[in-house]
Amino acid sequence: MRTSLIALAAAATLATGIAQAEPANYAIDPTHTFVTFEISHFGATVNRARFDKKQGSVQLDKAAKSGKVEISFDTTSVNSGTPAFDKHLQSADLFDSAKHPTMKFVADKFVFNGDKVASVEGQLTLLGKTGPLTLKANQFNCYDSPMLKREVCGGDFEATIDRTQWGMNYGVEWGFPKNVRLIAQIEAVKQ
Repeated sequence: MRTSLIALAAAATLATGIAQAEPANYAIDPTHTFVTFEISHFGATVNRARFDKKQGSVQLDKAAKSGKVEISFDTTSVNSGTPAFDKHLQSADLFDSAKHPTMKFVADKFVFNGDKVASVEGQLTLLGKTGPLTLKANQFNCYDSPMLKREVCGGDFEATIDRTQWGMNYGVEWGFPKNVRLIAQIEAVKQ
């Protein structure tokens, strides 16, 4: 009987240790993290650009199926491949980079489907205004990087936002759509 109680106590202690697993901290890998945005140009083509400078961190607790993320993007690094268009994107008409050089996404609600992240719900700060944003995961995976010799987690996420919610109204009266598609490719390295 005493042996059974000791075994039961050991099992309970082990289970408690597993249940209290600490969340892992990850740093955004800037070479594998990009946010691209797309907006229709009069229904003929689609304008696309991305932010080249970014930084951030992710906390992920796979056992508890929870996490936190904070990523910021330098709006002065917007890159469409056309310098004149980049200048216009940085102007007061759009990102107003002189007054608002940073765009930020902060989230503390991860939704899982099994052991995979299905979406991340948080707040986007753009042009000094903060509003809700849910990024839906199109794919998500954690893997052991053979080059870094550490775990890397990441995925492709997307959302469509109404840019006027953040006060970006340029061109709406000419027929430019309010809706902008965001595509976020994010990878983060375990620290």
